[in-house]
Amino acid sequence: MLEIKNLHAKVDGKEILKGVDLTIRDGEIHALMGTNGAGKSTLSNVIVGNPKYEVTEGSITFNGKDMLAMTPEERSYEGVFMSFQLPVEIPGVSMTNFMRAAVNARREALGQEPLKATEFLKLIRDTQKLVDIDKKLVSRSVNEGFSGGEKKRNEIFQMAMLQPTFCILDETDSGLDVDALRVVAEGFNRLRTAQTSALVITHYQRLLDYIRPDFIHVLLDGKIVKTAGAELAKEIEDRGFDWIKE
Repeated sequence: MLEIKNLHAKVDGKEILKGVDLTIRDGEIHALMGTNGAGKSTLSNVIVGNPKYEVTEGSITFNGKDMLAMTPEERSYEGVFMSFQLPVEIPGVSMTNFMRAAVNARREALGQEPLKATEFLKLIRDTQKLVDIDKKLVSRSVNEGFSGGEKKRNEIFQMAMLQPTFCILDETDSGLDVDALRVVAEGFNRLRTAQTSALVITHYQRLLDYIRPDFIHVLLDGKIVKTAGAELAKEIEDRGFDWIKE
């Protein structure tokens, strides 16, 4: 699904990624861990096409297509979704209108007819039940006045509505209490299929207790320096990252 080779990228003139190699196949969940400033969020932003980040070398291929040649919108239409670490508020724009525009934009890009009002409302109701989100949140402006946990649940709701094939969770566990973390993780797990994959960026073991990854990668100083199974997260929790640097 996603293949990254020798990826170098910089932001504001500073090189952050220094040769990242990563392959994620259909149905796989990969976790990315590392110290602050290692380049984890830079990698996620490069994948989704944030124009602030400049790729200076390397390639990203998504389902056989050159991702670096795509606009951020085109990457979204291809099935890429990112749940932000700090979801923004959009006052005056209702969740219903926001999601209807997003869903129909992707359908149009895929050559499908836009959903009629009745079809879209049914999709919202079904998705609310799937990810267990309060219907009151959907009737409000996008993230306006939401708590941290509500914003993260709303991100999972948006993911379910758009039905992406590749998801990036960028520190989704940041600022969540145990109950909110469980709800968000369970919502994500309900969306998993044999055809969908994800990159989960986190500092902590606790999220990975709920979203069980197939592989864990450690990113330090702009490079992936270690890859192992789920047991690596527990070792990092116990020993930190210093032993990997040695």
